[in-house]
Parts: sequence; structure tokens; C-alpha cells
Amino acid sequence: MTIIRDLRLVGSTVSGVLVGFLFTVMWSHSHYATAYAAPATRVFSGDAGLVLNFIKPDKAADFEATVSKLRDALKTSTKPDRQDQAKSWKIFRAKEPGADGSVLYVFMIDPAVKDADYTVASILSEAYPDSVQEMYKQFAAAYASGQNFVNLTLVAALGE
Repeated sequence: MTIIRDLRLVGSTVSGVLVGFLFTVMWSHSHYATAYAAPATRVFSGDAGLVLNFIKPDKAADFEATVSKLRDALKTSTKPDRQDQAKSWKIFRAKEPGADGSVLYVFMIDPAVKDADYTVASILSEAYPDSVQEMYKQFAAAYASGQNFVNLTLVAALGE
């Protein structure tokens, strides 16, 4: 009887250790995935920010149509943060070709609105909830090679 009781004790101890080990591995993996996953929002941590957008030449008109909707969404928003974003967000098209012949569009945000989400899909979905899917498909299809986000910290204002 003692052998059976001892085996049960060893079995429950091993089970407890195994469950604890699996929990630790699963928590570590989920924590790692959460810590290093792509951000759900685009928030600038610096004083200003740049976003470099590399667009397919034949999709430049589609990209600019989405930018026009983005401008309207920001300007007509009743949210103060969105109105502030509209005031400090400028969009430029480079005269020179971008990488691999793409068209380079630069979003210049100066100053960056603290804690404001600059995710284009989020802004469009607030203003156009019924048509955001189609607009975002058009917007995403225009990209040749994605975006580069740059957080900027002011070092010197030479004109002041």
C-alpha cells in the first residue's frame, strides 16, 4: 500500500511540476509575442514624426484619393485630438523617385499630438464606418514596400 501511495504522491508532484512548467512556457511565449507584436496604433513618442510611404507609380492617384479622405476625416472630426492632428500633419510628394521607382510620399507631423493615434485605418473608420474596408484595400494596395515611421526629437530650432 505504501508503494502505491508513494507512486501517487510522486505522480501528483510530477503533474504539478509539469503543469507549472507548461504555464511558465505558455506565459513567457504570450508575453514575448505581446511585447514584440506590431503595434495596434501608431503613436509618435517624439516631438515630431515622419512617415515615409513608398507607393507604386500606377497607384499614386489611389493613394492621393485616400489622403484626401483622410484630410476630410481629420478636419470634420469632433475630437479635439483629430483636429490638432489636421493642423500639424502635412503630406509631401517627392520630386525624385523612391526606391525601385516608387513614388515617395512623406507625412510630416510637427508637432506630434501627444498620445494621438496616427493609424490611417482608424481615422478613416471613425469618419467612414460603412466604406472604410474598401478605402483601406485601395490604400494598402497602393504600397510598393510599406512605410517607415521616424520619431524625431528637437535638437535645435535655428530660426528662433
